[in-house]
Amino acid sequence: EVQLVESGGGLVQPGGSLRLSCAASGFTFSSSAMTWVRQAPGKGLEWVSTINSGGTRTSSLDSGEGRFTISRDNAKNTLYLQLNSLKTEDTAMYYCGKGYYSDYVGISPGTQVTVSS
Repeated sequence: EVQLVESGGGLVQPGGSLRLSCAASGFTFSSSAMTWVRQAPGKGLEWVSTINSGGTRTSSLDSGEGRFTISRDNAKNTLYLQLNSLKTEDTAMYYCGKGYYSDYVGISPGTQVTVSS
C-alpha cells in the first residue's frame, strides 16, 4: 500500500523559507518519479514540481522558478521541496504524489503553508 506523509509546513512571513518533506513507503521509491502539487483556498489543484527517479531531472512551475527546489533522498525514501522567497500567493495545502502530475492521486494528508505578515 502506497503511503505518503508530508511535513514541514507552517506560518511564515513573505520572503521567508520552508522545507517540506514527504516520507514515502509501500513502493520502490527509488524507481518512481515524484511530484509536488498544491491547492490554494477556493482554487483547484496546481502542479508545483516534479523530479525523476534518480533525481537528475527536475521541473517546476514558472512562478516557482528560482524559488522552489525539489530534491530527493532515495536512501531515506524521502522527497523534499525547498520553498524560498515565499509570497502570499504561495499559501496553499501542499501534497506529494507518486509519479508524474498525470499520475497524481490524492492519498496523502498534505501540509499547510501559510504566507502572511
